[in-house]
Amino acid sequence: MTVRTLQEPGRSWLLRLVIAFTFAQAAVSMARPAVSYRALSLGAEERAIGVITGVYALLPLFAAVPLGRRTDHGRCAPLLPFGVVLIAGGCALSGRAGSLTAMAAWSGVMGLGHLCFVIGAQSIVARQSGPAEQDRNFGHFTIGASLGQLIGPIAAGCLISERDGAMARTSALALLVAAAVAAVSLGSLRRVEHRCAPAAHRAEPAAKVPVGRILRARGVPAGIFISLAVLSATDILTAYLPVVGEHRGIAPATVGLLLSLRAAATIACRLVMTPMLRLLGRTALLTTTCLLAGVLCAGIALPVPVAVLAVMLAVLGFCLGVGQPLSMTTVVRAAPPEARSTALALRLTGNRLGQVAAPASAGLTAGVAGTAAPFVMLGALLLVAAGLGVRGGRQDGKAGAAPDVPAPLRPRRRRATDRNRA
Repeated sequence: MTVRTLQEPGRSWLLRLVIAFTFAQAAVSMARPAVSYRALSLGAEERAIGVITGVYALLPLFAAVPLGRRTDHGRCAPLLPFGVVLIAGGCALSGRAGSLTAMAAWSGVMGLGHLCFVIGAQSIVARQSGPAEQDRNFGHFTIGASLGQLIGPIAAGCLISERDGAMARTSALALLVAAAVAAVSLGSLRRVEHRCAPAAHRAEPAAKVPVGRILRARGVPAGIFISLAVLSATDILTAYLPVVGEHRGIAPATVGLLLSLRAAATIACRLVMTPMLRLLGRTALLTTTCLLAGVLCAGIALPVPVAVLAVMLAVLGFCLGVGQPLSMTTVVRAAPPEARSTALALRLTGNRLGQVAAPASAGLTAGVAGTAAPFVMLGALLLVAAGLGVRGGRQDGKAGAAPDVPAPLRPRRRRATDRNRA
């Protein structure tokens, strides 16, 4: 079964997937700051916020690889509505929770639902996109995430009010609205997976590729770490900017606008991803944006005016828009063809590991050194990611490999050349 056969129905599946992802991500992006504000209303301190934020990623940390294995040898689409149900349930029950322990538990359910949705959706994009279309399709797919991150914080900021001690009630309302927004995405999940795709996939060998072999593939570890660093930055921005705003006297509505400005800049970045790749190349683009993002993240620790903070977040959002789609393409191309969903799941495992470790570290750092300290930590993480990007580019240059050429195709070309010479 050729790639062309898999793509006969056109790209309407990608549009429906982007729409569904927009609503699902909007619900999560609305719920994350709402959870922080509700925890604050229940008496949580910075360390407790870090723990609750980390639990969001704890269940997915253990579930990602088994879900990826299942998806490698079966259909992807069933994971999407299952994930939506978990997201909606986690949001609604977080809004009804009356203790920090219950909030942490339902936050974990929300995170598991988000993982199910993302693994299924990314696997569909990888399976139904040709090698030349992967950068574009993953870039368009992640626009759905950015749109959700744009809408969600604004909606949360409009609903949440701290006047007259109303934060507990208004944050609970925001979480219930987030559950309803997640449910809307179910209407766009019809026919996102081609009927012929599973049949073609079942024709491949059923043997499981060892996780060690996937992780040893050149490009996979660097792609996982860069994705971890970028997502950790986005995640802690979402969870801790409300805390910074509370300490600096910035209203929740303004914090929501600042987070949405960051997301709007990320959308702009992904709309011009293809021209930037042609102009700079993959390695230079990835390295430059990670380096600049690291500097800007550390700069958030400075007590700058709101207008300056808005400019910093806009540029930061543009830089952070590069890492996720390029890391998806890097991992898909480097992994064995029969284990691409598992490789994407390992990438998500790295993301969730970062979402567990980074907020917990951020909470401890904030408790000791102040609420701005986690952003300095994020800056250092992104600088390490920039270094890995440079190193990966040098390794590709020494190996004589073109980074934009899918790894599975290179051995075939060499063997065919050897046969012709013989």
